[in-house]
Amino acid sequence: MKERGSFGSKLGIVLATAGSAVGLGNVWRFPYMTGENGGAAFILVYIVCILLLGIPGMIGEFVVGRYAQTNAARAYDILSRGKPWKLVGYLGILTGTIILGFYAVVAGWCLEYLLASIAGQLQGDAEAVKNYFATFSSNPLKPVIWGVAFILVTHVVVIFGVRKGIERASKWLMPILLILLLVLVVASCLLPNAMEGVRFLFEPDFSKVNRRVFLDALGQAFFSLSLGTACLCTYASYFSKTTNLLRSAGQIALLDTVIAILSGLMIFPAAFSVGVNPDSGPSLIFITLPNVFQQAFGGFPFAGYLISVMFYALLVFAALTSTISMHEIGTAFFTEEFHLPRMKSAWIPTFIASVLCVFCSLSVGAYDIQVLGLPLMDFCDMLTADYMLPLGGFFTCMFVGWYIPKKIVHTEFTNEGQFNHRFFNTYLFAVRYVCPIAIMLVFLHQLGVI
Repeated sequence: MKERGSFGSKLGIVLATAGSAVGLGNVWRFPYMTGENGGAAFILVYIVCILLLGIPGMIGEFVVGRYAQTNAARAYDILSRGKPWKLVGYLGILTGTIILGFYAVVAGWCLEYLLASIAGQLQGDAEAVKNYFATFSSNPLKPVIWGVAFILVTHVVVIFGVRKGIERASKWLMPILLILLLVLVVASCLLPNAMEGVRFLFEPDFSKVNRRVFLDALGQAFFSLSLGTACLCTYASYFSKTTNLLRSAGQIALLDTVIAILSGLMIFPAAFSVGVNPDSGPSLIFITLPNVFQQAFGGFPFAGYLISVMFYALLVFAALTSTISMHEIGTAFFTEEFHLPRMKSAWIPTFIASVLCVFCSLSVGAYDIQVLGLPLMDFCDMLTADYMLPLGGFFTCMFVGWYIPKKIVHTEFTNEGQFNHRFFNTYLFAVRYVCPIAIMLVFLHQLGVI
């Protein structure tokens, strides 16, 4: 049997796995959720949630993947010794494939906006920018082409394997993403009245912390780190036996959080500079921000043009690091379960995700394709975010905390005693009690029960 691929360096592990977590959820979802939930107070609650839920949940998936050294479905099967726990692995693979399908639609929009910003087509007043998005999204062909094109770009990276494809791409994409983000942060913070946005981000108003803020922060921590998609489990199967799981999880969570906060520093100072409401919601990216860039840098047209191009390039890179990880989940599964060459197995998730992408794109544009009263894309988003991800994360925590023999978890956590195990009991308590309870609260909150 051909030897499995593996990451070639500690830096590759951190950048590739952080890349799977860093995506539009950081650059897009985190800032608008921060705006909706009052700014700095939300960030502090979010950081606590990363510590209580994110890092223990990540380590749980790392334990499963690194121990089994195989795809997610087989990993759960090996550790459950033939019991139905393997269904958790299948759930993660299905979740990742669905997310890849509808995520590519938004990623395709980012690609369109990058090219449009380069061509100078996002100039004009707010109404013109709004009409541009409405015209583009309702076109029956262009959004489909860009979405499928994004999946094909992802496909090209994945077929080169773990080291030559995923790791090498991550070593390029993540530094470029960080450089672009830092440049945009500096430019945004130099604008008039930018400090109002900085204060909004960093001066906590604890009077705004209520149950909704806490639950939204829990949900954002959960979704931002890709918990429950089998992505972390799949990537961990490429870790070496010398990888420190606790340290890696901490580094990935730190990088993910820093990028999310920097995204807020990029958006809010510019928004406050031109008097835009910081809780503009998802429309912030495609309708509000193009006009913000024009207004903020109105005296320097080329600066506004350059910032717009850099911003949408940032979004494209962030989306690509996530779509690569989602694609790899299915590619690893089909390669190992059906004994197919990677070049062939990668076409299966590419085809499935492309078909889903086509129908999701049409459902929010040219055609009224609905499931249970929702456009297909919104239904897929709701299905994965509200049901599949929380269930996958919950069962993984229960599996690691209660079903896998404690000795195996301890061995993986400490690398057979090579690392200090003083945090092991704390971790075990978190994965047994704190994480399942937190995930159930998120689940019930998404359903509107609490």
